[in-house]
This record gives sequence, C-alpha cells and structure tokens, in this order.
Amino acid sequence: MFAERSKLQALVLATLLVFIVVGETAAQIPVTLHHDQTDGFRLLRGGKDYVVRGVGGTQHLDRLSAAGGNSIRTWSTENLDHVLDTAHKNNLSVCVGLWLGHPRHGFNYQSEAEVAAQLQTCVDAITKYKDHPAVLMWGIGNEMEGDGNNPAIWYAVDHIARVCKQIDPAHPTMTVIAELGQDKVGQIERYCPNIDIIGVNSYGGIASLDQRYRAAGDSKPYIVTEHGPHGPWEVEKTPWGSAIEATSTAKAAQYAVGFREAARQKSRLCLGSYAFLWGDKQETTATWFGMLLPDGSRLAAVDAMTEAWTGKPPENRCPQIDRLSLEQTDGLKPGDKIRATLVASDPESDPLITKLILRHDSGTVGVGGDWQAEEIALSDAVVGDSRQAVLTVPDAGGGYRLFAYVRDSKGGAAVANIPLRVDAPMIAIASPKPKLPLIVYGDAMETEPYAALGFMGNTSAVKMTLDSRDDPHSGPTCLQVEYTAADGWGGVFWQSPPGDWTGSQPGGFDLSAAGELQFWVRGAAGGDVVNFVLGAIDGDQPYRDTAKVERKDVRLTDQWQQIRIPLDGRDLTRIKTGFGWSLAGQGKPVTFYLDDIRYVAR
Repeated sequence: MFAERSKLQALVLATLLVFIVVGETAAQIPVTLHHDQTDGFRLLRGGKDYVVRGVGGTQHLDRLSAAGGNSIRTWSTENLDHVLDTAHKNNLSVCVGLWLGHPRHGFNYQSEAEVAAQLQTCVDAITKYKDHPAVLMWGIGNEMEGDGNNPAIWYAVDHIARVCKQIDPAHPTMTVIAELGQDKVGQIERYCPNIDIIGVNSYGGIASLDQRYRAAGDSKPYIVTEHGPHGPWEVEKTPWGSAIEATSTAKAAQYAVGFREAARQKSRLCLGSYAFLWGDKQETTATWFGMLLPDGSRLAAVDAMTEAWTGKPPENRCPQIDRLSLEQTDGLKPGDKIRATLVASDPESDPLITKLILRHDSGTVGVGGDWQAEEIALSDAVVGDSRQAVLTVPDAGGGYRLFAYVRDSKGGAAVANIPLRVDAPMIAIASPKPKLPLIVYGDAMETEPYAALGFMGNTSAVKMTLDSRDDPHSGPTCLQVEYTAADGWGGVFWQSPPGDWTGSQPGGFDLSAAGELQFWVRGAAGGDVVNFVLGAIDGDQPYRDTAKVERKDVRLTDQWQQIRIPLDGRDLTRIKTGFGWSLAGQGKPVTFYLDDIRYVAR
C-alpha cells in the first residue's frame, strides 16, 4: 500500500512540475465561466456568450450543424482525433468525455493502483487534446457515482479535475451524474471544488430539474448532459412487464422540453443541453433513444430540436404516426391472425412508404447505457397493406413487438411499436449466422458482437482497459487486463446478451461455419498462467451455450503469442459466451494483454 501511495504521489508531483506553466496556443479557443448576480452563470467561448445546443453522438455532424446545433458530447476518447477534426470542420465544439470506471463493472475506487492508472489515462488524453480548437470542456466520468454516497469516487473525480486545471486552465471541468439522487449535488459541492460544472442526465424529470437543482445546491452551474423521451424505467408497463414506448411523434415534444423549457427559459444556472442520442442504439428497443434511424433517416426529435435551437421548424418536417394498434395483444395463440392498423400522415402531404416488422421483445430495461444485443426480427410474420396488415402469431411463446416504420422521400421518418405476448411454450430462437471472420475484439471491429461485462470472482480486483496503447499486436490499441489481488480468482466473460448467466434470454451467434477461435496474448512480465474459454452456460435453459471449449493453463511470455483453438466437431449453433478468461491468484498482481480476438472460417 505504501508503494502504491508513493507511486500516486510521484505521478501527481511529476504532472504538476511538467504542466505548472501552460501557454495558450494559437489554435486553442479558451472557454471560461462568468458569474454575476444579475445574469447568473454564463459560458464564454473565445470571449463570447456560448449556450450549449448539443447532442450526444459523433455521426452526421454536418447535418447537426445545419440543424442549428453547436456542440457534441462524447463519453470517451475513442477515435477522438477524427471526432475533433470533423467537429471543428462543421463549426461544432466537443465536450470531451473522459471515461471513468464504474464500481458495478468491477472498478475499485479503494484501490490506489487502479485510481492512479485511471488518472494517468486522463492526464494523457488532456495533454494530447487540450490545444485542439474544438475542445469545449472536459467531461470527467459519466454515471459512475451509483447512489452518490461513496466519497472515494468524488475524491478521484476531483483529483482528475485538479490535475486537469494544471495542465489545461483554458477549459472548464464537468462531471456527469444520473439525475440528482438524494444528495449527489451536495456531495460534489463538498468533495469536488475543482469541478466547475455539474452535468445531469435527466429524462422524465426534466421539466422540474431546474427547481430541484436549486433546492439541492446552486453553487455550480449545470448542463443537461442527456435528455429525451421518458426512459423505459419511467413509463407504464404491460401486464406482462414490457415497457410501453411512445411514438417518435410523441417523443419530439419531450426532446424540446429539455432545451427550451428547462435549460434556457427558466434557469440562471443552466448553460445548455445535450440531447440523447444523435444516432441509433439498441437500449430496451432498437428505437427508444435514437434521433436517427440506422439508415440515417431523421425522426421528429431532430425537427423538435431544430426549432428549439433556431426558433424555426425545418422546411420539410418528418411524417407523423397518430396510431398503431392491434386488435389483440395478450393471450395470443400460435397461428392466430391478428389485424394491425397504422394511421400516419405527413405535414407537407408527401407520399409515404410504410413497413411493419415483428421482433422478439428483448425484455430488458437498459441500465446505465450498457450494451444490449439487437432484437431478432421474424421475416414474413406481417403481410398485406401496411396500413391494414395481418400479423400471423408465431409458434414460440413470450414477448414480441410490432414495429411500424414510416418514411417520406425527403429523409424524414417516424417509428412506433406495440408489445404483444404469445401464450405458448417457449421455443428457442435460432441465433443469427454472422459473417466471418467475426471480430470479438480488435481495431477492425465495426460492431460489438459480445459485451465484456461478465465479471466473475473477485470483481473488485479485475480491471480491463479496452484501448490500451501499450505495445498492441496490431493497430493502435489492445486490451489490457489487470488482476490486482495476490490471491483468490477473477475473470470476465464476453456475453450476448450481457448479464444472462443462465441461458434464459435469446442472443449469441450460430458459429457453425467457424473453424477456429484465434487470439493474441502476452504478459507484462511473463510467467503468469491464464485460462481461456468459449461457451460457458450449461443447464436446461433454452438459450444455453451449445458447446464449451477451453484452453487451460496457458503460460504467458512477455512476447505476443497466437492461441488457436480448433472448433471442428463442436456444436456451435448457439454461442452465447463468445470468449472468456480466468486466473487464480499467483502471489502477486497480474497484468496481461489481448488483441485480435476473432472467429475464422474453416
């Protein structure tokens, strides 16, 4: 412990010595906070008033600028060089997110080694990007606070903010919390004097946020760092527990409230807002939070924010869905024919194209934005005129959602869904067959097929850094794994969907065409022993792994070595656990690295 404390103190001292004198560069645009009794708090960028009119996300930035937005927010520094350059090209600023570990993911804020390593990662990012003209502020962490009552988290946040101010006095610091909680604002005011702004992610409570924030404490200004429709945890449920999602038309008004009412009309404390999400994401459903569809079509949330930002609606507005209904939604029997009715219109009377799709209901209410697998669509379940269609009830029991997509010819769209339940025995849904090679981890990975969230054993001693730059096998990054305890055991499974330890939820992939699992591994020092596995869920649940393959007792060296696990003769029709590692305590902390984890064809 003394050695760890000495290392931490040395890191801070070195940082302060190096960055005690910082000169403003020509490229840098300074951002300051101004406060007076008349106007309250104001954000100044380049000496001019700056109200944040932003979104979370990094796609289609030219369209964001054209819509009247002026800023984006990131959650980490992934691909940040490109993001900053593209944002600056489109006259947008960037709230740069510095990702901090979450205790529920295994990060231990009582470990000085973990906290020091996290500090160093933040220092490296701030040093690298502080002079970029697109930087607006530093977002130190996102929703890592839990209930907000762990002082160790706030000490770590303030430590990063303090060092940040030494390195870069030209940009404010902010930390982001999930709603106000019982005393989160008070905790930040008490423990984080170096935090300038509090970011608040607020959905259903947005209309009362300013009033509640004033009651909680008003020594620091705030930004609404996420807002949009009511979250799936805030809405009514069906009798069988499925969250009822509003139409994209109804959501638009909820988006506008976040900026127009809470952020600007009522507040001397609020500096603006970031709407969530400029893009698309699977979170409870495929459409709950996205302002855009996967094909780039914009939804009414974009129109609402355009009007909130500019005072004028777009020239051509999105279609509207007035109603999506089914003549029956519960107690359905396999083979039943159910009539679906869709009522849609277009403000400019543009011709509309409609499509109805039946998907399995994930049955998952998202937690903290964690990764979720896409819902599986059932082809040919809906036939007929899309405005008066017939749905054939599938054979498998359980929850489903009927989605309606409406598009005009001008890039606008609308979407709605309605949950339904089939009263029949569960039948396992076939897992999709991916294109090979399937990259589980690597720089070439376009989407994340499995989530590395299945922490096991002594989880407080397990830490994984997904973007380590410590001598990667290929590309700019690799995965760093640390087990900080000397005894016990720990490990992580890559899961689809995350959190399914028993095989009760659909997910995974049919990897029957794969001939090998390949990956590269090296130790920081060599000599440590690690176990690797694919397929770990057994038992009698319908969605268990159909195979389990292990490579035990792999002794690492300090050089990269490729591990190839042959898969011939294995039943790979459903692999829910795409990869995993575990190790027993080896008398000292262990650090090793992984890269280029993939399934390859025969």
